Parts: sequence; structure tokens; C-alpha cells
Amino acid sequence: MLQAKETSSIKKIENGSIVSAKGFSADGVHAGLRYSKNDLGVIYSEVPASCAAVYTQSHFQAAPLKVTQESVAKENLLQAIIVNSANANACTGEQGLKDAYEMRERCASLFNIQPHYVAVASTGVIGEFLKMDKIRAGIQELNPKCSQEASEAFQTAILTTDLVMKNSCYEVEIDGKTVTIGGAAKGSGMIHPNMATMLSFVTTDANIDSASLQTLLSEVTDKTYNQITVDGDTSTNDMVLVMANGKADNHSLNPNHPQWNDFKAAFQLVSEELAKQIAKDGEGATKLIEVEVTGAKTKQEANVVAKKIVGSSLVKTAVYGADANWGRIICAVGYSEAQVEPEKIDIFLGDLCLFTNNSPQSFSEEAASNYLKQDSVKITVNLGVGDQVGKAWGCDLTYDYVKINASYRT
Repeated sequence: MLQAKETSSIKKIENGSIVSAKGFSADGVHAGLRYSKNDLGVIYSEVPASCAAVYTQSHFQAAPLKVTQESVAKENLLQAIIVNSANANACTGEQGLKDAYEMRERCASLFNIQPHYVAVASTGVIGEFLKMDKIRAGIQELNPKCSQEASEAFQTAILTTDLVMKNSCYEVEIDGKTVTIGGAAKGSGMIHPNMATMLSFVTTDANIDSASLQTLLSEVTDKTYNQITVDGDTSTNDMVLVMANGKADNHSLNPNHPQWNDFKAAFQLVSEELAKQIAKDGEGATKLIEVEVTGAKTKQEANVVAKKIVGSSLVKTAVYGADANWGRIICAVGYSEAQVEPEKIDIFLGDLCLFTNNSPQSFSEEAASNYLKQDSVKITVNLGVGDQVGKAWGCDLTYDYVKINASYRT
């Protein structure tokens, strides 16, 4: 099994961003959809790029997703992504679809490219029509550049209740060429992907065909974005969208390329970092929770158990209260529908063993409580019935989550 980790051929770029890969630029402006913050952004590639995408599995897919799916299906090439926040343009009927098409057309006109080379994304309140007069004017103000300031302008433009920007960037050597992968994301509430209310955009200058890129994205999504949860709610909109413009000039990547696993590992690192940043910035959250399940019969069961634990409201509130209540973890494992033999299960909180051999273990409540007061908490569960491993990420459940969502529209 591929372990995504930094190696001699893979390097994390601390100040890297969505525009670090060759040939990409971005911008964000305040169009007036929000009171003061940036609310309209764009990513642009100098040349048409291979692309891949995964979308929410909600039955109520928003208008921009339908338009984007149409764009991607045309040639499997994209050159620009236009994104607005404050309004999801979801459940808005024919008018919403018309508005999404207009966003695509106006962005294409701005760059003098074919409309189907443009993807559209929106995030925000459901069931309200876009303020198209403001979007029309805002698109004309967009002037993408390859700079840190431009990258941050884009990142702030896509945020809703997020408190921080989310980005990641890695370089990997392929065929003697430096290939860069950069990403930006948003997501804070209604996060329970398969996909859910999150947007993630990844750019790379790798030379890779769209079919191989789609296969890679689908596989990595199941290990990263689909393994995070904030509140168990899946939304109408969002997606992960990748563009690869080939500017690195490596030989075309596919699963038969001798350095495919290097590229795959770097791509997974970017995706995992973005996913964890989304989980950590959950609405009202104070802590990132990582759950690792080992000893499962299958990879799927390991992932299912990990996500059940990290998604449990009782586990999340116990972590918030710094209460080492391992019984809540046992309950989540019990209703996971995975193959479980209770006498073989071990539960660890950090390095503290809480439960083994179907019996509670003696541990320091003070040490456990102090551990749970950290910014990041790890729970490990060994099922003891196989050799498969899975991970999931989430956050604690706090009073502030209720406050934020009780007045989201007001």
C-alpha cells in the first residue's frame, strides 16, 4: 500500500500556493456579494489543461456543478475556474442554471477562450438567486497574476464561515523535471464528504492525461477528502477540481510510468493536508481529531470505522471537554457494521492504552485530560482481525458550532 510521505524526491514548499505550478495565475475581488470580504475568484492556466473532478453525491446538485460537468465532458480540458462565495446557487431552478452559464460565458470572454474551457463553482447560502449585476461587474475586475498576494486574494474569495485559508504545495522530481502540485480549499461546516460542502482546487504543471488524472483523483479522494467529517451533513454543491497543464515538460504520466508512485504520493500529500485543514477549521472547532484504525479485515472497513468514530457527536463532545470516555469510542466501533471481535480490540489515546483484551486498562485521568487539551488529538483503534489500515479526520463539537449555525442566514 502506498504511504504518502515526504521522500528525497518529494519536497514540501512552505510558501507554495495554487499559483506555484508553472503557467497558473489567480485573483480574487470584492464584488459585493458579501459586506466587505473578497467574494469572487478565478484560477487561470496559460494553456488548456487536462482536468479531473469529483462532485457531491447529493441528489440536489447545484447549478454550477451541472455546468462544470458539462464543461469537463466536452474535451476533458479546462483553462479557467470562476468561483463565488456567499451564495451557493443551489435549488434555484432554471434561473440558477442560466446564471451559472452566464458566469461561464463572461469568464470565457474575459480570457478570450472557449466557454467549455471554464468551470464554475459557488458556495454559500442555498436557495437564493445570484446577484448577477455584481458578478458581471466583478468578473471584469479580475486580473489574475502569479504572486502570493494574488493567491491569497483568491483564497479569501472562496471562504464562507472558514476562519483561515487552506493551502498546500509539494514538488516532486519526475523524469529529471521539477513537477509542482499546489492546492487551495474551503470548508468549515456541512462537511461529511462523499463529496460535501467543500471546494478544493488543485493545480499542477505535470504532463498527465485526463483519464489517468481522474483515476488518481478518485482513488486519493476516498483516502483523504472523503475521510473527513465536521458535522455529518452533506451539502448540494461542492467538488474537487484538478488542472494539469503539462508545463513541467515531463514524459506523460500514467500508472505505467516508472515514477507514477512518486507523483501519486505527492498528490496525496497535497490532498491529505487540505482535507486535514478543512477538518481542523470546522465551525466552532478547537481541536483536530485524527483516528487511525489498524488490524481491519479490509481497507474499506478500516475507513468506515475510523469515520464512524471521528463523526460521533459523543466522541467529539468528549474531546472538547477533555474527557477520556473510551466507552463512546467503543459504541462507535460497535455500530460501524465492520467485522469486529470485541476481545481483540485495543484503544489508545495518544500513547495511553485505554482498553485491551475486552477490559478497561488503568491509566492516568489527568494525563489523558491533558492530552485531550492539545490542538491535535489522535485516537488509535486496533481491531485485531486483519492487516488493513484506515484514517479519518474531524474536529471537536463545541458550543460555538450551535451559535454559528443557529444564525447562518442572519
